[in-house]
Amino acid sequence: MSDASVSANLSPDPTLPHPAGRKVRSVFLSDIHLGTRACQAERLLEFLRHIETDYIYLLGDIIDFWSLSRGIHWPAPHNTFVQKMLKRARHGVHVTFVPGNHDEALREYVGTGFGDIQVKREAVHVSADGRRYLLIHGDEFDQITRHHRWLALAGDVSYTLLVRLNILLSWIRRKLHKPGYWSLAGYAKRKVKGALDFIYGFEESVAHHARHRGMDGVICGHIHSAVVKEIDGIRYINCGDWVDSCSAILEHMDGRIELVHWEQDSSLVSAGIPAQIDAPSGVPGAPLYGTSAPNIAPAPALPATSLPPRNSWPVQPVSTASRNRL
Repeated sequence: MSDASVSANLSPDPTLPHPAGRKVRSVFLSDIHLGTRACQAERLLEFLRHIETDYIYLLGDIIDFWSLSRGIHWPAPHNTFVQKMLKRARHGVHVTFVPGNHDEALREYVGTGFGDIQVKREAVHVSADGRRYLLIHGDEFDQITRHHRWLALAGDVSYTLLVRLNILLSWIRRKLHKPGYWSLAGYAKRKVKGALDFIYGFEESVAHHARHRGMDGVICGHIHSAVVKEIDGIRYINCGDWVDSCSAILEHMDGRIELVHWEQDSSLVSAGIPAQIDAPSGVPGAPLYGTSAPNIAPAPALPATSLPPRNSWPVQPVSTASRNRL
């Protein structure tokens, strides 16, 4: 699998008026799961220290009330993240919070604000290049979460165990001097056919809803599967999570969208734009802008002018035969 990608260590730039290292227009985050032992809040805080932005969108499952109901876990970095969001909002950053299913109790406060943070059921973001993106968490398109809550809770516990086991595996890999980050949860998603079917079905449902709403794209979370791709003329974007992949979506000042991963060595690995990858023929919505795997080799950055017109993105149609091969 080939990939055009960029890896950059974001040290603070003293020439910037703000102590951050990179100026972007918008940052999209989801599935942070504060209140769980798997939450990688320290890495998220490192990432935010290197980013200056005008807009921050928190797209659900920011606080995990499901986990907190089983036992309180709220270390200092979790509290620091909440305080930093409130501080940035006080200093003029537009911070919008769209609750998800793990923090659904906060949907009762839709239309109000926590400090200067606006709470909304959904939002619409107009990018610098004029595209209109629907912003949602995405749990409303998950039939298990909607209709089989007990099964969703069981799956949540299983996923948490996988992620915690992954922490142990990462420690072993570091001791063995194995480079890069390997995700057990991500591996399971890619190899289990049921998980693939669920992800593809979710993505297609969300994209269909965005098209019905007259949007150019949709940015969501929920399934912990970070990607930027086109599905039937709609740009589908998933932020990923901060329990496993440590990924975020950035909008640059010219409207370009970038999927990034924060590495354990405090470096930012970018999927690049555009970064077309080789994919099996007929895979629904094959990624056009990189991959969710954070371990990608460096390559020269592509200029903004190299982004092809949206109509020319080479998305292949979905066929029943190809779906059955997955």
